Formats: sequence, structure tokens, C-alpha cells
Amino acid sequence: MAGTYFNYINGNWVSSVTGELYSSINPANTEEILGFFQASNKEDVESAISAGENAFSAWSGTAAPKRGEVLFRLIQLLEEQGEELAALITKEVGKTYHDARGEVRKTIEAMKQFSGEATRLTGETVPSHDSEIFAYTVREPLGVVGVIAPYNFPLGIGIWKIAPAIVAGNTVVFKPASNTSLISVKIIELFEQAGVPAGVISMVTGSGSVIGKAIGNHPKIKAVSFTGSTDVGVALGKSVTNRGGRMQAEMGGKNPSIILEDADIDEVIENLVISGFLDNGQRCTGTSRLIVPKSIAKKVTEKLVARAESLVVGDGFEDNVDNGPVIDEHQLNTYLHYVEVSIKEGATLEFGGKRLVDNGRDRGYFVAPTVFSNVTKHHTIFSEEIFAPVIAVIEVDSYEEALEVANDSEFGLSSSIYTNDLKKAMHFVRNIQSGVTHVNIPSNYFENQYPFGGKKASSLGPREQGSTAMDFWTDYKTVYIKA
Repeated sequence: MAGTYFNYINGNWVSSVTGELYSSINPANTEEILGFFQASNKEDVESAISAGENAFSAWSGTAAPKRGEVLFRLIQLLEEQGEELAALITKEVGKTYHDARGEVRKTIEAMKQFSGEATRLTGETVPSHDSEIFAYTVREPLGVVGVIAPYNFPLGIGIWKIAPAIVAGNTVVFKPASNTSLISVKIIELFEQAGVPAGVISMVTGSGSVIGKAIGNHPKIKAVSFTGSTDVGVALGKSVTNRGGRMQAEMGGKNPSIILEDADIDEVIENLVISGFLDNGQRCTGTSRLIVPKSIAKKVTEKLVARAESLVVGDGFEDNVDNGPVIDEHQLNTYLHYVEVSIKEGATLEFGGKRLVDNGRDRGYFVAPTVFSNVTKHHTIFSEEIFAPVIAVIEVDSYEEALEVANDSEFGLSSSIYTNDLKKAMHFVRNIQSGVTHVNIPSNYFENQYPFGGKKASSLGPREQGSTAMDFWTDYKTVYIKA
């Protein structure tokens, strides 16, 4: 029988004041309940904020390198418990065990990056106009902050938002995605085992419309870091900034990949499988718009369809499975909706476009990798994010038109171009309107030591990760001294 899990406030596992619960299920087998979790309300958020306030003075007063030691211990725990964590991710998110292990590996890489930030919280010294004045800057934490994480990389994104926040000296109220609550309980257990003092991190589970709203509106929450949909992120951002708080949001994408005639098409197709199909396209940086010159469009489409047909969809624990299920019934219905709309609007369904229910897959949310051709900017599939394994093929007459089509989007997160023409590649890099871009590399490729974020409706606020990760979580203080 599935267990009951609790909120984590002030170092204790506690029930919500509501007394209500919700369940998390295995998307590969919806009959399997993984656990019951607290359906919390704003009173629970208040308790978490109070705990953070009480812990802030001692934690912010702890030497930054000492705070960073928590992450060194966390790295060891992640390595020791990696297989267990990967299994939890596969069971609750649905991604393959191979992809789940990749998420654990990326999380460890991120912690190796952030653990060193504790000794890099540097200011600067600048000469004063007065020779008797010595002046410099220091960086200080903000106070109690909020972290709202998504379901697609629940371990990675949850931890790599919390880690820089606490290394900077802040205390955190963490709201995980409801459909990945079990993994999020594990995150808290890991930080607890790593030695984080009571009150420095609290977790409150429940619906985004209740908990997220309470965090966004609360005047004592100095900053909020959010990853999720653009609609929710923009609304949350208004709530936070209107009361003077800081907002960081990584949101939607409709990421383009351009193939030019001189590219190695077979190699490109493999990159598109990685960026557009694997993990069921549930990656904000995944390729969903494939822009191809008409001269090679048929060949590219045929090869892409052949690879889509060859992908194995099943339970993520099974051998040789390429994709597991999508996360939940809502995401399944979103996928089916966009398939239906695209067909009605005149796009050509080349492959997929259906729920998979044979061989026991009717118990889960399994869908086929999907390819549409003859897509134009007038089609809904051209502009709206689906977050599923769907690639829309768009034909163009020239590189110039391809670039124009790529930039014709409200989003600007990631992009790729495949070509051996260095001049066009560099022109693309300079002119593509995305925060992350690639040449001959899948659009979802990233490394934690580089800043991450998008343009336009894809992001709000300072970048995550890399050398700029601490900027969002700290304030500068300027000091003037005259003896």
C-alpha cells in the first residue's frame, strides 16, 4: 500500500492544516499509486516562511565556504543513491531509466559547479576619488525566497534552483510539481542528510494555484525562481514584481532547428531524435519546428519518419525502450488535442499522432513519436508549445527565409542550425533570437557551467546556472571606509 508523505517545515515532517491529501501515480501504470501527499494551503506556506525567517540570521551569518560544504556532501549522496534516484524518476515521471540516470548525472555536474560558488561570492575594490577612502562591494543574501519546480526534470531543476539560493545565504520555501512529489520528498531528505539546518529549506506540497499563488503574493518572499508554462510564469511574475520582489522564470519554447543542403542528413536525424522525440519531447529546449529547404524536404521527412517508426515506446524500466509514457492524463490530452487541430487545419500527419494502447500500454499514457509535414506559420502547431514528441516540418526556399521563420515566434529559448557553411552558421548565431543556440548540436544540449535562459516569452529575469547563477540570489552592498 502506498505511503503518506508530509510537508517539511522547520526540520520536521508535518501534516497540512487542511488534513487533505492527493496522490501521485505511475504514468506507465495508472493503477499504481506511488504515494499520498499534503494538499496544503496558504497557512502552511506561512509556517514555512516563518521557519525561513527564524533560520535566516544564523544561516546567512555562516561563512559562505561552510555553506558550500553542504553541496560537497550532497554530491556524495547523489552518487551513492544514484540508482535509487533514477528508479524513482522513471517510476514517477515515466522517462526511461537511461534518461533518468542522465538526469542524476547532470544534477551531480551542476552541484560540482555550484559547490565552488561559495568561494566565488566576490565583490570588487574600486579606487575612490578621495585618497583617504577605501571602498569596496560585498554580496549579501536576500532573505526568504521561493522555488517552484516543474515535473520534467524534478530532481535536477529542483536541486539546481535550491543549491545556489542557500549557498548565497538565503532560506528557501520549495514548492514542487504535484505529479513529482515523491521525488521532491527525496530531494529534501538528501539536503537533510547533507546537513542543512532546520528552517533553511522547507517544502510545501499542493496545487500551484494555491501554493504558488501564496508564495508569489507574500511580501516576505524576496525572490521567486520558477520553471513552467509561460502563462503561469508571466502571471506569477506580475504578482512578485508588483510588490517589489525579484522574479526569475524559465518558461516555454517553440524551438527551431534549421537544416541546410550541405548538412550530413543522417547525423542530423539522430540529433533530431535526441532533441525532438526522446523524453517524449518534455524538454523546454527540445526541437519542435524543423525548417528545411524544399530541395531536401522530402528526403529529410522520409528519414525522420523512418526513425520515428523505429523508436520503441514502453515502460521505462524495460530493455531497449526509447520512450516511456508522458507524465499524466492532462499531457496526453494536450498531445491528442494538437494532433486533431493540426489535421483539421491541413497539416499532413506523416507518422504517429495517436495514443498507444496495445501490449498492455492501455494502462499508461503512451503516445507515438509524431511527424507533421506541410506546416506553415498559419498552423497552430507552428506557434503553440505542445511539450510532447511532435516535430513540425516547415519548408522554405532559402537560408534567409529559414532564419525569418525561425525567429517568427513569441518564444526564444533554444535553437540549432545544421550546416558546414561557417559564414551562414555565424550569421545564424548573430541573428537568431534565442537565449541558447547551437551549431551541428541538438537544441537541448547544455552544460551547467554556462548561463541558461531565453529571450522573449521564454524567460524572465537573470539567467540560471553558470557564472551568473548567483546574481539573482544576492544583493550588492557598497562600503566606504575612512579611518
